[in-house]
Amino acid sequence: MTRRQKRSGTRRTSLTLLTALGTLTGGLLAGAAPAGAATWTTIAAGVTYRQYDLSASAGTTHVHVLSVDLTNTHVRLGLLYPGKVAARATVSQLATAQKAVAGVNGDFFNITEVQHPGVTATGASVGPAIAAGKVLKGAVPDGQRFGPELPSGTTTKNVVGVGTDGRARLDSLTVSGSVSTPGRRMPLGGLNQYALAEDSIGAYTSDWGSVSRLRATCGTDTERAAECSASTYEVTVRKGVVVSTSVTPGSGTIAADTTVLVGREAGAQRLRKLVKGQRVAVRYGLTAASQRAYRFALGGYPVLSGGQSLTGLDARTSAVRTAVGLADGGQRVLLFAVDGAAAYRKGLTIAEVAKALKSLGATEGFSLDGGGSTTLVARAPGASKVTVRNHPSGGAERPVPNGIGVFTQ
Repeated sequence: MTRRQKRSGTRRTSLTLLTALGTLTGGLLAGAAPAGAATWTTIAAGVTYRQYDLSASAGTTHVHVLSVDLTNTHVRLGLLYPGKVAARATVSQLATAQKAVAGVNGDFFNITEVQHPGVTATGASVGPAIAAGKVLKGAVPDGQRFGPELPSGTTTKNVVGVGTDGRARLDSLTVSGSVSTPGRRMPLGGLNQYALAEDSIGAYTSDWGSVSRLRATCGTDTERAAECSASTYEVTVRKGVVVSTSVTPGSGTIAADTTVLVGREAGAQRLRKLVKGQRVAVRYGLTAASQRAYRFALGGYPVLSGGQSLTGLDARTSAVRTAVGLADGGQRVLLFAVDGAAAYRKGLTIAEVAKALKSLGATEGFSLDGGGSTTLVARAPGASKVTVRNHPSGGAERPVPNGIGVFTQ
């Protein structure tokens, strides 16, 4: 998250104390070792784990890395999420529930709505998401995102994912779809998003959850804190027929055979033409810039491309970070998390994250949510549950909307 974590009053701890803390959080955090001397520990066939100290501009930090070999046919990556887009759970809860052997937290999300009094925070993530080949959501407008400033040339539509060809890659995913009636076709501008573009129409399905959809009509394309729209309209479509309309976005569980359409400004005016009993066809999907199909994808932003750091990466602000590195042409994935223990909490800059991923062999790098959200978990051999390998900077795991899970057969 972009909110600065409050600095702990605890004095700078020694390496001995850090090791003791590791014992309390699962008994698997060994004493730190220099990067060159760090060894990989096998979590499962095709999945290894490593931790080491790393020198940075703010001082020595400690990092945790999972290496996932996608050439191993018994290993895959997938989306960790609570079953609904607008819901949250801790990474360890998600990984254990979905029987993952390891994982990290995922995309940035809206933890509060202090800028819109009376509007419920959805907890939904910023970027697109695909789980097991199923399209879950699209990306909010760039001006509505939460997280550090985006590097030049990147957008909220950027994703890291694994295609149907079994290779990981960086890409971008755009919502495509329509709302059609006999003789009329309206473009769809969003899917299960906490914020919709001005003048657009968004679709909300059973994947959204029960949280209020009002937040989708607040802010503008360039200003997240702008007032909520004064012109909104909502249409509920069940089994292809309009069953109800409302001037205000609602809340509550959406049935599997139902789609709720939310419009703002010009989008609201278009929806007002729909009447109860009218037949409506709603189609939606995510189109990849690469034209590839994905089994799994989630949002964040690129930091490394073709072995080179992106231009203009922040080299001033150090923080606890989570990131993904892609190596060997997308056949090896590195899940990277900075430790949040008091001794190391200053962390890395985004520029240093890109450099660290490259030093591990990555040619592509992708930044995920950080701060109090940063969590890396892994299962000990023979264990039925994962344990937290890093120290979350808030002192305990933060519930998050999604993450990357490592699954084995």
